[in-house]
Amino acid sequence: MPYRRLPNTDQARISSLKRAVEKCDRSDVYDLAISVRTFSEARNFLLKFEGAQTYYKECYENQSRHSRKHQLHVKNARMFISHFIQVLNLAILRSEIKKMNKTHYGLSLENNNVPDLTSELAVLEWGGKIIAGEQKRVRDGGIPISNPAIAKVKVYYDIFQDGYERQKNLQSITGRSLEELASMRKKADEIILDIWNQVEKKFKGIHPHELRLNKCREYGVIYYYRTDEEKSQ
Repeated sequence: MPYRRLPNTDQARISSLKRAVEKCDRSDVYDLAISVRTFSEARNFLLKFEGAQTYYKECYENQSRHSRKHQLHVKNARMFISHFIQVLNLAILRSEIKKMNKTHYGLSLENNNVPDLTSELAVLEWGGKIIAGEQKRVRDGGIPISNPAIAKVKVYYDIFQDGYERQKNLQSITGRSLEELASMRKKADEIILDIWNQVEKKFKGIHPHELRLNKCREYGVIYYYRTDEEKSQ
């Protein structure tokens, strides 16, 4: 015997509800397999649920589009920050800048390693330190580093920082839209189950068996056949 199973994706839930609502729209009110109250509830909920899914998709696509641009800004900022630190270390090795000045940048006096800039948080942190450190050293009378100048580093860092904040905001918006969508799934399942129960009760006396299943399917009921099971005729 085939068995029914509730939809397990949002699109499948919407499809099931749509079939039921559209079937009711095409039917005379006296021929409905579900109550008018359930029909009205399903139609109203479908509009909200479908709207929530559409909004989530729009948020996610907007976030993804911005992310692709943002990754280029991350790459540029990382490259210029790393390059600046390498030039600073070379200037120190050539005794053009005193080693103690590294403390202005938050850099270790024990080695000339470039900090790990793999993560965006690291780029954000070290970019801020390097810019502030160079500005302080120059204010104290130091000769500015060139190629790259800190002004150029700051241009790419500021672009990255703006993109970073925007990406965080977009992620937050997407997260909230997903939470709203997820919060509606339980209600969707309850309405679908109610529809299915009413429909199967309405058509329980119809024979042959496959005709009854097809009438139920018209209202969005989903049936599955077990492995190697043949449809009864």
